[in-house]
Amino acid sequence: MTPAERRISVALASLYACRMLGLFLLFPVFAVAVHGLPGGNDPARVGLALGIYGLTQAVMQIPFGLASDRWGRKPVVLAGLLLFIVGSVVCALADDLFWITLGRAIQGAGAISAAITAWLADATRDEVRTRAMALVGMSIGMSFSISLVLAPLVVGWAGLSGLFWLIAILGVASLLVAAFRVPVVPRQMTPAVQGAVGGVFRHGGLLRLNLGVFVLHLIQVALFVAVPGLLVRYGELAASELWKVYLPVILVSFVGMVPSIIVAEKRGRQPEMLRLAVLVLVLACAGMALAGAHFAALVAALMVFFVAFNILEALQPSLVSRLAPPELKGLALGIYNTAQALGLFLGGLLGGRLLAASGSVAVFWSCSGLALVWLVLARVPCRVA
Repeated sequence: MTPAERRISVALASLYACRMLGLFLLFPVFAVAVHGLPGGNDPARVGLALGIYGLTQAVMQIPFGLASDRWGRKPVVLAGLLLFIVGSVVCALADDLFWITLGRAIQGAGAISAAITAWLADATRDEVRTRAMALVGMSIGMSFSISLVLAPLVVGWAGLSGLFWLIAILGVASLLVAAFRVPVVPRQMTPAVQGAVGGVFRHGGLLRLNLGVFVLHLIQVALFVAVPGLLVRYGELAASELWKVYLPVILVSFVGMVPSIIVAEKRGRQPEMLRLAVLVLVLACAGMALAGAHFAALVAALMVFFVAFNILEALQPSLVSRLAPPELKGLALGIYNTAQALGLFLGGLLGGRLLAASGSVAVFWSCSGLALVWLVLARVPCRVA
């Protein structure tokens, strides 16, 4: 990368990481921390509150992506972050699950993932874009990893309301980074023709990647409707002690993820690495189903899951940006992030209902089956140099 590409990649990765940390902080503890609130003992309502963010994200991703193509990335990102902050404050002030669900919906309306990713694509050349996207992907994985350790500590010290206030602060930090640290990048202004727009929706490689991110995030949220309660039960831990499990999990997952990304980048084997990571995802979810009441086996399967998750988070958006027409990156990434958001929503909704009806084992086998469908359908989406 050139120094300018490196600077803007680091700035955007830090912006993305700060915002995603605000999102991810809920996943490790929400299902157990919400028990003290009215409605907090209903797994279906808990799953809806966790996943509703994804529904409003899904509604707004394409409009925000198109808006960023027309009016620029920065104003769209700033507007989305303001909505995220407002929603976080609503959640922090809530005294029952209904208001948390409403606040989560407002948070999700700030759907800026596509605009941020398109901003990064504008700022980097094709030959280094995978590295830049991998940096963002690794920052997302690192945010998730930090959230696994930080969330139990914050909930133990300040409760669920304190966690939402921290999320609001992270939103403000993201707003400041976007406003003052990330420069405006000239965009390719080739007019988008109607046929090109339709082609983005019909492109086979993009469709497969959209399916993949949908399945990945559905599985992510569904697992975290079920997993925290099992860790508390089988590990005899309080919610504030879950970091004792999550810390070794994230350390092992990064040891496994980083070499995989380096190999895929240097050898141009991103599609093959993607399929291998999906296979690992299938096995990890099956391992959770087979773990039963064995705490160590559940933790081991969780480690394997995060290795695959972090690899896929780094690879997929890079491939999307390389397949999309330059003048329609915002639209293509908007569609991709809409699929991601729908996965977040359905993961919470279906995971909660399945947990209430059939238990955690059914959740894990369902996740493994979905990952298997993804593996069967996954083909090389493009030739990557």
